[in-house]
Amino acid sequence: MNKLSFFLFLLLTSFGLSAQSIDKIEAVIGEEIILTSEIESQYLQFLSQGNTSSNNIRCQIVEDLLFQKLLVNQAKFDSLIVSNDEVEDEVSKRLTYFENQLGSLQKVENYFGKSKTKIKIELSKVIKDQFMAQKMQTKLTSSIKVTPSEVKESYELLSDTDIPIMPTQVEVAQIVIKPEITDNQKDNIRKKLNSFRDRVYKGEDFKMLATLYSDDPGSATKGGELGFVNRGDLVPEFERAAFRLKEGEISEIVESKFGYHIVQLIERRGEQINVRHILIKTKVTATALYAAKTKMDSIAKEINEEKITFDNAVIKYSDDENKNNGGLLLNPNTMSNSHTLEDMAPALRLVVNKLIENQVSSPTVIQMEDENKAYRILRLNSRSEEHKANLVDDFAKIKEYSINTKKQLILEKWSNKAIANTYIRLSYDLSNCELAKKWSK
Repeated sequence: MNKLSFFLFLLLTSFGLSAQSIDKIEAVIGEEIILTSEIESQYLQFLSQGNTSSNNIRCQIVEDLLFQKLLVNQAKFDSLIVSNDEVEDEVSKRLTYFENQLGSLQKVENYFGKSKTKIKIELSKVIKDQFMAQKMQTKLTSSIKVTPSEVKESYELLSDTDIPIMPTQVEVAQIVIKPEITDNQKDNIRKKLNSFRDRVYKGEDFKMLATLYSDDPGSATKGGELGFVNRGDLVPEFERAAFRLKEGEISEIVESKFGYHIVQLIERRGEQINVRHILIKTKVTATALYAAKTKMDSIAKEINEEKITFDNAVIKYSDDENKNNGGLLLNPNTMSNSHTLEDMAPALRLVVNKLIENQVSSPTVIQMEDENKAYRILRLNSRSEEHKANLVDDFAKIKEYSINTKKQLILEKWSNKAIANTYIRLSYDLSNCELAKKWSK
């Protein structure tokens, strides 16, 4: 794994704080240090992803931590700044992630063997270092560009075994029919939420009501609190209402794809807000679900009998939010219309893999984001089989590869120079790694 890709891995993984930290100093890089606990934390993270134990991997982790600390040391020398708000926001997100994974704050504290306060202090240091390293790396590489001729040259220099394999890619469109939620159901939900608003304004605790009645399991255990978020982090309807509020104020009822909410603003920090909410989800009846299936069967029949085209059926019938974009199924990982077959959810892959181009699937039941069921049919618009990358079909990917290769060279040159000009000391244990030849002086 090269320096750039492994460094990005370190940035994107959830930070594993060791419950039994052994704070022995393993390396000094300028004014920065690496502790045994940092190495073990990253190694356990590697093993938790299903990988097998390896001394070479441990040495690779050490080398990349050394590189990260080298970046941090230089970032501080260059007076790069990471704001406390940036760090606090990320700490909040990470703690929320831990709580969602383990079930409660108490379980998080038990898992790490530390109080929330101590976890936040340690996590803040880890996050600030990683943000500093990221900013330094961006400073070194952000101006790098490649011309089409450089992309072509980069591709031609690849040996046959080095040419990347492009996985099977598909583009899929869908028609979705959601069961109808009756006006009576919606009215009952609105009445319930309005009663909660009234009770809070009469003196009851919003947090207690959220704990007792909210259908959002992730936040209900925290009194409905979401933690600090930025603009763009929330669904649009929810966000518009939340950012209009004054501290302590409660919104009118907000409808989103998850259900119906009331929102209370806890605190605002510039363009960041911390809110709590109560969510009431709509519940689909068996009768409504059967009616949706019947309608979906009828639409599929119309398409198969060529009484209507799939594209026109999307516009006429679909409840999919992308209906005005031809019903194209969006890849949530890349936000593009292209999907890697291997990365699709198993149930979706099973249906798509049986289709030929322009073929329409039979109706299948799916679960929506609000956890209600719906029915859909799929059409396979295009399929590109696994192949070796080429300049005609995969220029964007090869360009990305070329840019990363160029960045890698820049980072290698910079690190070699920085190592020569920085005080570095490794422990005896680390000096046994092959990396010692480069980092020991």
